[in-house]
Amino acid sequence: MTLLEELVMLKEPLPELEGKNIAIIAMGNSQLDYHQMIVHSRKFDEVWAINAMVGVLKNVDRAFIMDPMSRFLDTDDAGNMTEMMRNTLPKIDYPIYSCELDKRVPSLQEYPIESIVSDLDCGYFNNTIAYAIAFACWNKVGGVNMFGADFSYKSNLHFAEQGRGCCEFWLAKCMDAGVIVQVAVTSGLLDADIPLQEKMYGYHRLKDPIVSYRTEEDKVKITNWSKVEKQQAIPIGMAGRKDNQVKEGLIVEPKVY
Repeated sequence: MTLLEELVMLKEPLPELEGKNIAIIAMGNSQLDYHQMIVHSRKFDEVWAINAMVGVLKNVDRAFIMDPMSRFLDTDDAGNMTEMMRNTLPKIDYPIYSCELDKRVPSLQEYPIESIVSDLDCGYFNNTIAYAIAFACWNKVGGVNMFGADFSYKSNLHFAEQGRGCCEFWLAKCMDAGVIVQVAVTSGLLDADIPLQEKMYGYHRLKDPIVSYRTEEDKVKITNWSKVEKQQAIPIGMAGRKDNQVKEGLIVEPKVY
């Protein structure tokens, strides 16, 4: 589908996205997990950039910048990102979803806010990453892989909690719709960076903590931490860097160099 065709048809989900495995890369430190995965030949059907990641990532299929382009082109409100964005935005040739069009950035598309709010029956959006996740849910993708969505703003904890809560809400809606959600192991999103045996509050204080895991039949169950290996199950949210820790997780380091 051409960019022009997409502009005309964006009131409906894009058929080519259904079932696809998507990587969403934002600006937090856990974006490094994405770069390591690419180094180790991990591939995604599409890569979606958030905000200033358009100036960093080489291969991008879509971008989400919900601030109007005037914030970057007419003001210095974006701080030291301003110069990079001014140089990059007019040259982008893939769709950038935003709140309004600006002729100075030809690849802009208006985010399908009316259709998404109506079809998903929700209008809870307080950050750009949440819009990207909702877009994925609306388009019935098969998998969402989150990188750089860390919300580690130490100087504004309330803002960080707001953003993380909104993103986790939309990830939960994705899960409920059958989308496979994975989070970079160094990110705080969905407690991905918390040791597995500490994830379930209360039970984490037991000598043999209770943990959740996913079976080969794709069912979520619980067991004691001491039995995880015997169950031959995939622990949910395992944070580590050895390939043999999980079969399907955002694990980036090879077993043998």
